[in-house]
Amino acid sequence: MIRLAAAALTLVALVRGTAADTWCGKNYMASDPIVPPGGQFPIPATSPKPLLALRCAPVIKPYLPEDASALAGFLVDTPVTFSEIQGAAPIDLPTHGAPGELLVTITVDGHTLAKGPVALNASKVELPFSLGSLKPQSKPFDVKCAATYLAPGSKKAQTFAASTSLSYLPDPPDGRSVTKMDLRTGALLAKPATGKGGAYETVFPVGFYTNFGGYLASNLSLIDEIKAQGFTVIHPIPTFDNLTALELVIERMEQVGIYLMYDMRWTYMNNTAVTEEVNRVKNSPALLLWYTGDEPDGTSDPLNATSTSYDLIYSLDGYHPVSLVLNCENYYWTDYTSGTDIVMQDTYMIGLNATWSVEWGTPCTPEYGDCGCDNCKGEFEDISTRMDEFAQRRFVDGWELTKAMWTVPQGFGADEYWSRKPTGKEFVVQSVLAINHGALGVVSWNAPTTDDITSSAATLSRSLTVMKDFILNPQAKFEHVVTNRVDVGLWTVGGRTLVLATNLNYATAHFDLTSVGGLALKALFSKQVLDSGAKLSGHVITLESVGTGGFILGL
Repeated sequence: MIRLAAAALTLVALVRGTAADTWCGKNYMASDPIVPPGGQFPIPATSPKPLLALRCAPVIKPYLPEDASALAGFLVDTPVTFSEIQGAAPIDLPTHGAPGELLVTITVDGHTLAKGPVALNASKVELPFSLGSLKPQSKPFDVKCAATYLAPGSKKAQTFAASTSLSYLPDPPDGRSVTKMDLRTGALLAKPATGKGGAYETVFPVGFYTNFGGYLASNLSLIDEIKAQGFTVIHPIPTFDNLTALELVIERMEQVGIYLMYDMRWTYMNNTAVTEEVNRVKNSPALLLWYTGDEPDGTSDPLNATSTSYDLIYSLDGYHPVSLVLNCENYYWTDYTSGTDIVMQDTYMIGLNATWSVEWGTPCTPEYGDCGCDNCKGEFEDISTRMDEFAQRRFVDGWELTKAMWTVPQGFGADEYWSRKPTGKEFVVQSVLAINHGALGVVSWNAPTTDDITSSAATLSRSLTVMKDFILNPQAKFEHVVTNRVDVGLWTVGGRTLVLATNLNYATAHFDLTSVGGLALKALFSKQVLDSGAKLSGHVITLESVGTGGFILGL
């Protein structure tokens, strides 16, 4: 989020028990020495022999009794690597010929739920099972995943093990919503926020952290406007001192049918406060997910703070995922991310001096300084780099099946570290660039913002009602292309392909569909679903300066 002024930061530090003169563990005031912050994500050691990292997770979190009539499933990943990542164990592979496959068995309390062959280096292989042998309970089931490998020509079997948890909950109390995660994609599944029935649908959240006091709380009609513009989520910014106003805001969100992202940034380390807030809000049909740490890495919150809060929230609710945002590029990532289902990044690079702090009059380096965007270069690629780093760390930690990533585009500026506000087109570039690199939600800091940003964000949100059928589709085949700073994501479902292209240049650029096999022919049948300065003519997409376009190709 936009950084606090020095006095406010000092106050927050005193309340949280952290050092007031560090950000991301770095000193940043001119009077402070340069001290390496520590907390960097360890680079896995290299193994001289191949390793297998067996991973498993349920397809859906949580399952409910309503799911028992159909087959459920577990996902299995079997990457073979030379990096000593989480859970990796040596595997003896044949020197010639096909490597063969694993026999994977998944059990709960010694009872086999699922069993089947899985190829080596496979991703998200689904093994079906029946929920019929299990009784719903509030506590997750401990699941063991075992794999046996007999290499072709070998007489000695090798065994591998992993573990996960299965959430199979009782039916929720009447009126309480449920947000499921489809772990094949990381997408959220929810019923309409009105609570008046309807099927589960994929939700691609697009909205803003939105001022509460003096804005939402005093003008409920704003909620109607936000819904009418096409946004899918509102993230009210605490504090919520006026509980009557909070109740009225949530009720209006239920009435218009827009989802709530509930923020406990100031209270998430207070177990009593968290308990009160979760119990107050958890039965709202509009509730989509919880939000705890707001840049806990920046303020050096206790390393176990997010996990402690996460466990408490799940003990009180369990029907909605938990999220947080990280601001630092590389500061105790694993510790803070362990306490979330959805990790967000807020890389704010518009109008930024990335090497000299205009607030503190000091340089910014990997070991010192605060320029408003940690270890950034002041270019759009800061966003894609951060997303890619998060994805790689998620894989190294063994969380690629269980944690999703969202993005927080910059919707502010002309204050503190940032010399100007983004344009609407720049806002869309930030958002689509992150989507192309794995983001499954777009929640910007903050509203109210400029009309240009609001309009562009609304256009993006409306387009995602169509594009989500590709981006969030478990059957989609994804391909990623970057050429001359044009970043292109391609999702293919059946015979159709979504092309989502964004131009990181402040000049016109082009993307030739013939550079990707089969696209030029599909372009004969095209429909544009997002226009932020892009046109398709023949087989060439022309993008204006910082332009973005979405096109569905094929029949």
